[in-house]
Amino acid sequence: MIYEFIATVTAGFGMAGIAMIIRHLTKLAGKQAPKWLIPIFAGIGMLGFQIHQEYHWQQQQIDRLPAQVKVVKTVEGQVWYRPWSYLKPQVIRFMAAESGKPVATDITSSTDDIRSTNIYLFERRISTKVIAQLVNCSQPAITSVTIAPPLSATNFQQLQWQPLAADDDLLQAVCQ
Repeated sequence: MIYEFIATVTAGFGMAGIAMIIRHLTKLAGKQAPKWLIPIFAGIGMLGFQIHQEYHWQQQQIDRLPAQVKVVKTVEGQVWYRPWSYLKPQVIRFMAAESGKPVATDITSSTDDIRSTNIYLFERRISTKVIAQLVNCSQPAITSVTIAPPLSATNFQQLQWQPLAADDDLLQAVCQ
């Protein structure tokens, strides 16, 4: 976040420098541009950089993810204090999931298709949250990991599964 602050201030100084060059060139041409042009250009530079970052932060995060992590859901939104978001909604948060690893069990073969995965929740300017999950690939369902593997028959019965749609992107990413 400190780097983004430094980049925002730098963008403001850069645009203010362009305004100063315009003022000096217009002075040489015989008519000088107004002094208020410098802070206006600085503000435009800082606001422009922040708008650019609002629309590109998701791709910057995705580029840092390992190859086995896939984006499964994005949430776009509009906010009144960002009027440009009404022209093009921006991504507010997104969810990514690792490809699943088989879970060690000591029970019947009905659990052969259970995979362990981590789900990553990203939101602008908020720390990433990591949630450990179990996904049943044969009977599409998901549950939070509250029991350390290996799963026993008793532990397996205690898990509370939430159904998933067969074409859910999360299921496809984990069970591929």
